[in-house]
Amino acid sequence: MSENNKTDSNVNKERRKFFIKTLQGIGLSILGGTVWGAYVSEAKTDPLVLRPPGALKEDDFLRKCIKCGLCVEACKNRDTNPDRSKKTATLRLASPGDHKPIGTPYFIPREIPCYMCEDIPCVPVCPTGALDVDSVSSIKDGEKVLDINKARMGVAVVDEEHCIAFWGIQCDACYRACPILDVAIKLEYRRNPRTGKHAFLLPVVYSDACTGCGLCEKACVTEKAAIYVLPREIALGRVGKHYIKGWEKEDEKRLKGSKGIETTVTEKSKLSPEEYLNIEDLLDEE
Repeated sequence: MSENNKTDSNVNKERRKFFIKTLQGIGLSILGGTVWGAYVSEAKTDPLVLRPPGALKEDDFLRKCIKCGLCVEACKNRDTNPDRSKKTATLRLASPGDHKPIGTPYFIPREIPCYMCEDIPCVPVCPTGALDVDSVSSIKDGEKVLDINKARMGVAVVDEEHCIAFWGIQCDACYRACPILDVAIKLEYRRNPRTGKHAFLLPVVYSDACTGCGLCEKACVTEKAAIYVLPREIALGRVGKHYIKGWEKEDEKRLKGSKGIETTVTEKSKLSPEEYLNIEDLLDEE
């Protein structure tokens, strides 16, 4: 082979290597971008995720949770699921594809709710305080004891349009499933105007007592649960400090740190109660 042919062959080999390496680099960049995009998507906080008892507010929880899985292991070892054919406990660790921060504990009430273990095994094992023992404890006889009824994992919400009790069909499945019966969920009797001689038996959730365990959601008889648990930040409104329940001393504590109560003054507000109530008569006299 002539020197010129050898030179051309070497040039072509180097050119092929260059193009192969370039394509490999582009492929790796695309793959890296895809993986990173998936990681970022999974790392984002799911606003509807339900955490174990005692979990801090979501941002604080994510900062403190080291994804050790000890709470999940404790839940499995203390599985109180009445259906023993199912080996999976309430808590699970988020894995790729769950669309939740990977490695963090959560649960899905419709599948496996929290069975309200009195010893709350998932909380004391947390090494960082992401699950706060104090938030699920009470003082009894001068000692601090665990109290699962103080858990606030979420709050149950009733879809009145699809709850068959609101159709007039007698159903109290969610009420009977509630572990703190007649406290977190009560049944309210209401006249059925459609028949005029029957009563609705309606489930009413009391958010100040609801633990968010999801036993009601699990028990719901409709194809898609008409009562479901949402994070409290999503489900509940916020009154702010403008409105205070004057008949509740505890509610007045919300005034702490405020600059005081601002009163709006109008021409009507300057009137005495008698004048205000009879203002129409006063205007007629003028």
